Amino acid sequence: MKTPRYPDHTDAGAALTALMLDVFRLNGALLAAGDRLVAPLGLTSARWQVLGSVALTDRSLPVAHLAQVMGLSRQAVQRVVNDLEQQGFLAFEPNPHHKRAHLVVLTEKGEAAYAVASEREAPWANALAEGLSPEDIASARQLLATLLHRLDEPALPDAEGP
Repeated sequence: MKTPRYPDHTDAGAALTALMLDVFRLNGALLAAGDRLVAPLGLTSARWQVLGSVALTDRSLPVAHLAQVMGLSRQAVQRVVNDLEQQGFLAFEPNPHHKRAHLVVLTEKGEAAYAVASEREAPWANALAEGLSPEDIASARQLLATLLHRLDEPALPDAEGP
């Protein structure tokens, strides 16, 4: 696959810019496919992502901590959590460490929906992974983790616009 040339980029910078554009397209495609996968459960990709974050944590967390784990804004996660709570997938419990920041927990309906979503996801992921080696996937994950870590570094200069 040919990397487009950007006049002010190094070769690595141009390759990374092309990768970022690919990741943006992949994200859109994953969200659309995820929406189709979980729509019969009354979920969207965003709702499924929040349910998964709640289900996969080792302890109940408030919205702000869930957002941090997910790499999203607290406000965005709060909107989805509120929707899921209104639909009976999630509930709020008192937080012994903070009066106003309630803990988010799965309800029985939420646990059931997440379990079915996971059952639907496994064959979908297996089909997507067909012909890919676990080692190549691990390498891609490592690259993404490195980029994420660098983006989280406060010393990274922000691009200045014109």
